[in-house]
Amino acid sequence: MSTVPHSDDVLPADVEVLDLPEVADRLGIPVTRVHDLLRDGALLAVRRDRHLVVPATFLDDDDEVLRFLPGLVAVLRDGGYRDDEVLRWLFEEDESLPGRPVAALHGHRAREVMRRAQAMAF
Repeated sequence: MSTVPHSDDVLPADVEVLDLPEVADRLGIPVTRVHDLLRDGALLAVRRDRHLVVPATFLDDDDEVLRFLPGLVAVLRDGGYRDDEVLRWLFEEDESLPGRPVAALHGHRAREVMRRAQAMAF
């Protein structure tokens, strides 16, 4: 059993994922530091096909963790949401954004996603 925090795979099948060594390579850090990011909630992982993976969209075009992701995860965890619930919400289509909240984190709608997460947590 892994001591690295992860959820069951609740992601839609079309979500591109990276295994932990790939995440480490893209971030330019050791895999053990990726484990720390998962423990700290800066990233979230799921178990897919017996491997721990992270959604590729959690990294930006500069190969850094999305700016608002750690704070969003912290807000929702503090509000009582489990990681699998956070993942479901991030990857669920939302016509009012439009699209998935995780996609909005890549652009000018990131603050709106954070505002919604804060409202959900209270």
